[in-house]
Amino acid sequence: MLLHRLARRALQHRSCFQPALTAPSASPLQLPTGSSMSLNPAGDRRTLSSRREKPPKDTLRHIKSREKRKRVDTHGPSTVYLQVVGSGSREAAASLYVFSEYNRYLFNCGEGTQRLMQEHKLKVSRLDNIFVTRMSWSNVGGLSGMILTLKDTGVPKCVFSGPPQFDKYLAAIRTFSGPLQGLDLAVRPFTDPEYTDDTMTVHQVPIFAKLDSKESRGADSPDGSLGKTNPEWPRSPKSGKQKLENCEGRLQENLKEKPERSPKIPTRDPSLVVAFVCKLHPKKGNFLVMKAKELGLPVGTSAIGPIVAALKSGKSVTFEGKEVRPEDVCTPDDPGPTFLVLECPSAEFIGSMCENEQLKRYQTGGSESPVALVVHMTPESVLANNVYKAWMERFGPTTEHLILNENNETVHNLRSHKIQTQLNLIHPEIFPRLKTFRTKEQQASLNLPAVRGECLLKYQLRPKFEWQRDAVVTADTEEFIKEATEIPGFLEKVEECKNVLAADPVVQSGKEDKYPEVVFLGTGSAIPMKIRNVSSIILNIDATRSLLLDCGEGTFGQLCRHYGDDVDMILCNLSAIFLSHMHADHHTGLINVLLEREKALVSLGKAFSPVLLVGPLQIMTWLNQYHNHCQEILRHINIIPARHLVEGAEVTKFDAQDFIQSLLKKLELEKFQTCVVRHCRNAFGCALQHNSGWKIVYSGDTMPCPALVQAGQNANLLIHEATLEDGLEEEAVEKTHSTTSQAIDVGMQMNAKFIMLNHFSQRYAKIPLFSADFNEKVGIAFDHMRVRFDDFAVVPKLIPPLKALFADEIEEMEERREKRELRQLKEAQSSLSTNGPVAQGPKCTVSTAEAVTKKKREVDDTDQDLDRKKIKLT
Repeated sequence: MLLHRLARRALQHRSCFQPALTAPSASPLQLPTGSSMSLNPAGDRRTLSSRREKPPKDTLRHIKSREKRKRVDTHGPSTVYLQVVGSGSREAAASLYVFSEYNRYLFNCGEGTQRLMQEHKLKVSRLDNIFVTRMSWSNVGGLSGMILTLKDTGVPKCVFSGPPQFDKYLAAIRTFSGPLQGLDLAVRPFTDPEYTDDTMTVHQVPIFAKLDSKESRGADSPDGSLGKTNPEWPRSPKSGKQKLENCEGRLQENLKEKPERSPKIPTRDPSLVVAFVCKLHPKKGNFLVMKAKELGLPVGTSAIGPIVAALKSGKSVTFEGKEVRPEDVCTPDDPGPTFLVLECPSAEFIGSMCENEQLKRYQTGGSESPVALVVHMTPESVLANNVYKAWMERFGPTTEHLILNENNETVHNLRSHKIQTQLNLIHPEIFPRLKTFRTKEQQASLNLPAVRGECLLKYQLRPKFEWQRDAVVTADTEEFIKEATEIPGFLEKVEECKNVLAADPVVQSGKEDKYPEVVFLGTGSAIPMKIRNVSSIILNIDATRSLLLDCGEGTFGQLCRHYGDDVDMILCNLSAIFLSHMHADHHTGLINVLLEREKALVSLGKAFSPVLLVGPLQIMTWLNQYHNHCQEILRHINIIPARHLVEGAEVTKFDAQDFIQSLLKKLELEKFQTCVVRHCRNAFGCALQHNSGWKIVYSGDTMPCPALVQAGQNANLLIHEATLEDGLEEEAVEKTHSTTSQAIDVGMQMNAKFIMLNHFSQRYAKIPLFSADFNEKVGIAFDHMRVRFDDFAVVPKLIPPLKALFADEIEEMEERREKRELRQLKEAQSSLSTNGPVAQGPKCTVSTAEAVTKKKREVDDTDQDLDRKKIKLT
């Protein structure tokens, strides 16, 4: 309809479009490549091809600057600080960002690290070194997404330092990320020499715990600890050296293996952690201009250059018969402070950590100067150990200590808290306030000053030592509410909505059935962003049974923020997980959920049982490799291949039949049906029918799919992806996703009672654009939104206050859409003026509006052959 309106406007004001027809490249309405839809059907294949072939990225500016510095004599950086990204709390694993004007570093990268860095503007594009203290999911869970982002931002190379299993981990990631052309991933195991760059020198210090064969499996211990210390373990330096030599030998043998043959040879080593000793390069003192002027030096002339160079090099100079010494006009040189980053995950590591000779050098009486800061990624149980306490004290009174662990209570995702607080004003039950998980473990009492980590807390090493709290994240709920109430018309729309709901007999006659309950944990696509996390939905079937629909990165963190102290109970209720396909934004939160679920079962005294995992069988390639080389995980799952649940599938294996029956029994389902959808290879949607008769359908990622329509007939609820807005149908075909209207149309064909739109492109961070076919059967999903069947009559009535709350964002998106459509219209007119009916003479002349309408219809009529080819290619 809008295109017809624009066509009429073009006829009325045709003269103003003529310059654009003759010189379309001069139009001020250009949009970024990939956001427009061609109206020339003959050009569809050319457009798709050109979009896939992206131009090579320019070398990043900081890479060019680094190359220039190599050609000159540089000194140490002037500004260096450490900044907490994840505080180590249960919702945000410990991670540390180190900044200098020359380099950026990251120590550990758990789930959600990329999202936090994006929200708080810590540049991912400047990272080229990532250090990992231990091969566990809490330290590497966010690396797969981080690597894909580094590739997209044009980073040419990234080096990973730490455990030698890193090469196996990177090989495992490629099972779902595909080739990573343009990004060189290198591994620097702890056996390599020290690393030096423009900022600092880093030494890797291996720390080994002695574990018996049963406990060396690593993940067996429910609380994540690594077993008990063997009393016969000789704690001498010689035994540590022997362990290091053995590990080096194993590493060399593993490196000889071909990557494709290595998965059958387990190489995981839960007895190893790596500490990092980081020493900044010396920095020459600053030249004091005012002092130099007082001594009569030729400040401001060309003669001052050699004098400054000599003085900063420590040499005295004689000027006009007067000797000037360096200390007269220069501040003292900074020899370069040292800081340590270490992890002591359990009591089994305390002995070897405290007796390590390399670390002893930096303690009182050691051969090196005292360290400025020690970062302890250490649980309270270790901090409370008297041996560890005494070891901390031996660093001396000038050393600062930073502690990152689960006892740190701090807000990380500020924007998520803000938007949820404001949505809560619209409907408190559907948009509940976020919560915080508080550990019950008592905080250790230390005999020295130690700082507890908070998100964005800084410790500055240069130009002077100091803690900086100006950037620390705090959630000011009252300020969030005040900001919303000051939006023009918002409170009025909220009040109108409440009055409408109070007067609606359908709403008031609701039975208030609490279950089934759908909680949207992640409603964005592709990458985690500050407002919308990636795909995950928890379906609470009743008070004791739950199912996860997809499990993108950060799913457990979202559960913590939604349920707070009740998160362990929710994890204990979790019986099954459905993974729709192998894209990273749909499954990289799985391992953390499995590990945290086991901890929850132990915490609440419940028996352990594996989760039933329904998904593409290809997920096992990734899980097998992670299990073999990083951390035991396979005992946490029983796999049900999604193809076994497709209508008419023949299941011949008895264990698969048993798992399917167990799935139906545990969830009290009459039927759990999957269907192949139109996205990538091995992508599935699912339809769940409960014994009581209700039916919920989940599309996963897909273009409009007849098989899903068939499987979901007469569903109570359809949760369908709506990645893109109307008008971007061509881009939707290219990316094998759906537009808003396409998703709604699927629900109408399905005869679904209600449709929740989900999986929005991150270009619609706060709210997607509304299409003309929105009706009383359609709702928009937000992170942490809670929907029950009785809410179907309520959700559509929330749209007016939502539009008021996000009026500025909607206006901006509508302006972008109008510019895009005007551009499409101009391109269509230009095409018609040269090739269309207007150029064929008066007898064949048709109106521009009719021609545009015809071409629009041609585009709307999906080219089935192209669709089939696209699916095959994908």
